[in-house]
Amino acid sequence: MSTERRIVLFDLFGVIALHQRPGALAEMAARCDAPDEAFVEAYWTCRPPYDAAQHSAPEYWTAVLRRLSRPADADTIEELRLADIESWSRVDARMVVYAQSLRERAEVALLSNIPSDHADAFLAAQPWLRNLHCVAFSGKIKAAKPDPAAFQHCLAALQAVPADVLFVDDREENVRAAQALGMHGHLFTGLGELAAAVDTWLPSRDGRKTATR
Repeated sequence: MSTERRIVLFDLFGVIALHQRPGALAEMAARCDAPDEAFVEAYWTCRPPYDAAQHSAPEYWTAVLRRLSRPADADTIEELRLADIESWSRVDARMVVYAQSLRERAEVALLSNIPSDHADAFLAAQPWLRNLHCVAFSGKIKAAKPDPAAFQHCLAALQAVPADVLFVDDREENVRAAQALGMHGHLFTGLGELAAAVDTWLPSRDGRKTATR
């Protein structure tokens, strides 16, 4: 049952922030003298425990390098770690403005799968995130989407019930996971479609409610 609150819970990458910089993985593969395809496979296969704070950054990169049969020395690990953080650092300026503007009409929160050290760098570079009602990074809360625990963390932090929340993500499995808990969901494909969906879900600007989906 809804408490009549309206909370828009955003994913970060692919919605407010841009996906990884093109060519970044090839650059990292070259740094450790590994074939591009093998590096990409190791990078993503080893990623889930890193996102969920089960592995530290050195543990993650050691696992990647060992999978590639490459030496996991401290200098290489640190260079790869910093290059990785930089590759995920870009935002969509229009979406940043839009997300902030919604605070006039709703509570705005964020839930992202991102390692702890990446989260620290992102918060330092994007201080506007601190103005949101809740910011949850998987590497900090030790749960990553689509694990229900990630969504439940946000609900607890916001003291909200699922029906209060519209969750916005560019990955269908994450949207479905939110909907399975009772949240409203929107699969992000662009700002125009999102704005229309949010306008339908939120009360109108004169205070009257519009139909919810």
